Amino acid sequence: MKIALGTAQFGLDYGVANRQGKISPAEAKSIIECAWENGISILDTAIAYGDSEQRLGEIGVQDWQVVSKLPALPEACADIADWLNHELACSRERLNIRQLYALLLHRPLELLEENGKALYQALQNVKEQGLVKRIGISIYDVSELDLLCAHYEFDLVQAPFNIVDRRILSSGWLSRLSDMGTEVHVRSIFLQGLLLMQPDARPRQFEHWAVLWTRLNDWLRFSSLTPLQACLNYPLSYPEIDKVLVGVDSLKQLNEIIEATKVSISPVPDSLASEDLDLVDPSRWSGLT
Repeated sequence: MKIALGTAQFGLDYGVANRQGKISPAEAKSIIECAWENGISILDTAIAYGDSEQRLGEIGVQDWQVVSKLPALPEACADIADWLNHELACSRERLNIRQLYALLLHRPLELLEENGKALYQALQNVKEQGLVKRIGISIYDVSELDLLCAHYEFDLVQAPFNIVDRRILSSGWLSRLSDMGTEVHVRSIFLQGLLLMQPDARPRQFEHWAVLWTRLNDWLRFSSLTPLQACLNYPLSYPEIDKVLVGVDSLKQLNEIIEATKVSISPVPDSLASEDLDLVDPSRWSGLT
């Protein structure tokens, strides 16, 4: 199964379309069990996702491949390796696992700062010790790859990618990473749920892109696809993508996602792509009016 399960919702109220709030412990356990039964074997979490790691550890994820992410380096950190080792040890303890599948940097541009080389070496060290299988970065913009891949090698890159946001494809980085043997996981395939919303449910600040939404709705109607089917199967169709990360608010959503992967889709029009950062970068949404 090419799907990986994101767990931000296990520890936070996450996503513009989330009306359920943080997932209950019982629901989280049911989601994990259903995912495993359907061939999903990778979980994505982060130290910054509230108590997501703790919740996963309580459920029991020893048989899973778990990807987690480091927070930002604290200011005036005296010993980078000691800090990283401590964060990783606490993460593994919360998750109750011996080894992470991958440890990623949540703020990868720190590698270009004064302590960048020491940070990368600390990552290499925990990989050599067998505490993590892969090291890598979680990026927000492909410009980060331009800057970082000239200096460092990564086993895994996680990046946003969806019907609207195709920057990793249009930049050529998707094929380049594949050629380099770098594992690629894509996230934000629903753009935090925005792409799944019915037109009348979309928040008013997104009316600026009304023409794009009309094009999307017209194509979905013409193709006889639901938004969920289209958003899922578009990234799944790329062989260069190793895992497609999905987050869910409920067991019902997970079952709908699994069912939606069983259809095939026609080529997605280029006219649906946008490089407007105010739309494709959720960190900018708070400034929209």
